Amino acid sequence: MSILKRCTALVTATVFLFLAVLTCSAALAANESIAVLNLRKVFAASDAGKKAQQEMEKTVKELQDKFKKEEDALAALQDEIEKKSSVWNEEKKQEKSIEFQKMRRDLRVKQEDANLELKKMEEQQLSPIRKELEQVIEKIAKEKGLSIILPSEVVMYSSDAVDITDAVTSALNANAGK
Repeated sequence: MSILKRCTALVTATVFLFLAVLTCSAALAANESIAVLNLRKVFAASDAGKKAQQEMEKTVKELQDKFKKEEDALAALQDEIEKKSSVWNEEKKQEKSIEFQKMRRDLRVKQEDANLELKKMEEQQLSPIRKELEQVIEKIAKEKGLSIILPSEVVMYSSDAVDITDAVTSALNANAGK
């Protein structure tokens, strides 16, 4: 990582932490209640998140199987070039080299397209869950009188008493049955 990227990341993290502390301080001063939520854990533990994860894994497996054949063909061609190039004339070497480069480029393009499709699929899978999650979080916040809910990833320390991850997961699962 370049120095510029590191500095930018450090400044961004510092500003974010400063704002989080400032927000927490203001909330504490006003006797507001704060909770933390581990969104990754909610997605991993909720029924909807597990289902989305299974769909994604299934698609990834299918794509890996599909690309495995092409990767094997590419490796076989590379082996052929390495083993036989000493007996081929220059025209044959160049022909095989061009064939190899074309196959490698085509595979790379297909993999990039597949990655874009996976990102699109992930967004399609997670978007409805996020919308439902927002409603669940808002409902729990109102029920518990919470003014601020912070992602646990940005909190340096919190007691288990303010962690609402399990409550949100349970409510999300209960909401999915409706």
